[in-house]
Amino acid sequence: RPEFALFEVIFTVALPQWAGMSNLDKGLSVGLVVAIVAALGCLGYVIANPKQGEKFTEFYILGLEGKAENYPQQVTVGEEARVILGIVNHEYQPLSYRVEIKINGVKNKELRTGILAHEEKWEKEVGFTPEEVGVKQKVEFWLYKDDALQPHLEQPLHLYVDVKL
Repeated sequence: RPEFALFEVIFTVALPQWAGMSNLDKGLSVGLVVAIVAALGCLGYVIANPKQGEKFTEFYILGLEGKAENYPQQVTVGEEARVILGIVNHEYQPLSYRVEIKINGVKNKELRTGILAHEEKWEKEVGFTPEEVGVKQKVEFWLYKDDALQPHLEQPLHLYVDVKL
């Protein structure tokens, strides 16, 4: 024995002799081996093919401080008001998005995200410019997937602004 071998563990496993087993024991042993192999196969399949969760797109507006507050409320006609617009792709496939900003139903601006991978986030400071004086003008943010003609959501995100001279 070499001098550096200070610790040694010897394992011995006594397997029953196949010839000495009853037919019932042989059948149960084979069944147990088949069940273990099947369970390992199922485990491998589940690991290789995880279940997809719900498919959806996060779409939100934040104030300039990055919080869901302090949105523009008073705006001067012809001057740009700004918010942070965010989109997160949870659709399990790469997608591009388009956002139309409308004021009182009239298109004011269009933005494109480029292609977002699954779980990728696009967040950008964006502006809109009211062209008419008025109280409680509705600013809508419509989300479209790729180049779809119909909006991705039934209702837009929106806020109201008072526009003065």
